Amino acid sequence: MKLTIREIAVFGMLGSIMYASKLVMELLPNIHLLGVFVVAFTVVYRKKALYPIYTYVILNGIFCGFATWWIPYLYLWTMLWGAVMLLPQKMPKAAQPLVYMAVCAAHGFLFGTLYAPAQAILFGLSFKGMIAWIIAGLPWDFMHGVSNFFCGILIMPVIAVLKLAEKNLN
Repeated sequence: MKLTIREIAVFGMLGSIMYASKLVMELLPNIHLLGVFVVAFTVVYRKKALYPIYTYVILNGIFCGFATWWIPYLYLWTMLWGAVMLLPQKMPKAAQPLVYMAVCAAHGFLFGTLYAPAQAILFGLSFKGMIAWIIAGLPWDFMHGVSNFFCGILIMPVIAVLKLAEKNLN
């Protein structure tokens, strides 16, 4: 996955846009565009989408602190990237928006469950403690999944803009 200088600059900017979007939307709990960006970047850049995703993760650590809450970010966004990578690239155009929105929503609904194993290990929770932690977070995960679904409306426009930019730069 050798990068050109242009790709390094573009991926740095895309990761920064992810971080800036998170800051702008922090007043709204569990409502953000991160899933939109991860899905769109993965559709357009495939394996190389990991560069802007991890730029975002590192920026989050730098500006918000490399604390225990940050550790699951090392794998949480990669799981969404992996789910999108498993989708067929030649999906019917009519199905794409709904499929991408559903995958984005599923990541939001499962966020607390995916986060829980790291919490259990870091804080010494038993299996029952981890399950209790998941159950306590279900209302937040519900809000996260629903908001990811509706924010997912932006996935196709972001993909279109990225493809247009790539076409014009090549």
